[in-house]
Amino acid sequence: MENHQDRIAQLDGLFNPKSIAIVGLPRGMKTGKLFLMALKDQSYPGPIYPVHPEASEIDGLKAYPNLSAIPGPVDLAIILVPHSQALPVVRECAAKGVKGAVLFTAGYKETGTDEGKALEGELTAIARRSGMRLFGPNCMGLYVPKTGLSFFPELSRKPGPVGFVSHSGSLGNIISRVGPQKGIYFSKVVSLGNECDLTAANLLAYLADDPETHIIGAYLEGIKDGPIFLKALKGASAKKPVILWKVGLTPEGERAAASHTGALGGARKIWEAIVRQGGAIPVTGLDVLLDTLMGFSLLPSCSGDRIAIVSGPGGLAVAAAEACGNTGLRLAELSPDTRSALSQFIPPTGTSLRNPVDVGLTPSLEMGIYERTIRALAADPGVDAVVAIGRGMTRELNDRYVASIIQNRKESGKPFLAVNIPGFDLDFSRPLCQAGVPFFETVERALDVYAQVHRHQLWKAQGDE
Repeated sequence: MENHQDRIAQLDGLFNPKSIAIVGLPRGMKTGKLFLMALKDQSYPGPIYPVHPEASEIDGLKAYPNLSAIPGPVDLAIILVPHSQALPVVRECAAKGVKGAVLFTAGYKETGTDEGKALEGELTAIARRSGMRLFGPNCMGLYVPKTGLSFFPELSRKPGPVGFVSHSGSLGNIISRVGPQKGIYFSKVVSLGNECDLTAANLLAYLADDPETHIIGAYLEGIKDGPIFLKALKGASAKKPVILWKVGLTPEGERAAASHTGALGGARKIWEAIVRQGGAIPVTGLDVLLDTLMGFSLLPSCSGDRIAIVSGPGGLAVAAAEACGNTGLRLAELSPDTRSALSQFIPPTGTSLRNPVDVGLTPSLEMGIYERTIRALAADPGVDAVVAIGRGMTRELNDRYVASIIQNRKESGKPFLAVNIPGFDLDFSRPLCQAGVPFFETVERALDVYAQVHRHQLWKAQGDE
């Protein structure tokens, strides 16, 4: 039986390797070269050893014909050779004392062939006998900004609180790339592929105890061992929010997952029971996953359920009020002082001073109306959070609008949620997210996420009592 503390120590070493070998690194610009480019892009500080049977150097680095020719120890090996050559390389890793390996190579269980399954079984057996750990096969590996690990060039070098586990390498890359645009930064991102050795359950248990990880997210195509996974999920969700996107819950999705990573999807009702018992936050779809990770990253704790809404478009104001009701949130009751203050500058026609506050079309040109409304709502003691639906008609006015939201969030300490008005080209999501204000494409998505965060905080508070 695997010891929990041993696994923690092993994974710590793999997330912070002192040296890396890239086995099968191509000399030309082929797919495998991305792994070297990614490490250089992150300024990985340790020695990188290219392994190539014929090259003496690759991209300015001394190359070695095999692992045993490398003079020093190797903590992590990235294996890029064809699957027919992977077994001898993994044996060589074991003989060299390599601590862990990333198997980018595909052609195993996901092929559905007996040969593929048998090869994957042999890889696992070698790793278990030697004590080495394997990521994959059929995976991208590790992105750890703090230690300079990356599986793709041009990912952010700024660490953050989100640990993410993905059965899909490409989806892990997309999340890593898009996340910072939404204020989401990562402690560790792990692509697991077929999970011949290390599993999602292993990584959940690790991230639960990782002091650098405060939010856990995952994209899962299948679960290897239900009871072990449920135990790991319960342990993790007792400490941190765990946001899970599970596919393979329909016959169509299950067939696609099987051909992608060889995963068995599992019935929807079983999965729903696991989520319920495990305390996870289930999501469906990439946009919802990103929205939810953004919300948990940027919304402060102890937020209440009394929501104030300010909107230029009247229809979106009503839609936001409806979304409050649908998600179990409440419209804040504005104080007489707040309503009196609003009446001093909001035009009397085509507007409403009650919550939701409909400021009409004028503020998109007279930005002072938006700015003063936002300030008044944030100052109201009966308001826990402010939803702002608006924008300026020019870049200069838009910059003022963004600055006002950021300033009032900072001064009031209350959460703000910014919502886009569709149909305009000017994107202003990045500066808001960078300043801690989540930005959503629709009011429904904004209030769904806020309600998820609020419910999780209530659930966690009850468990902590």
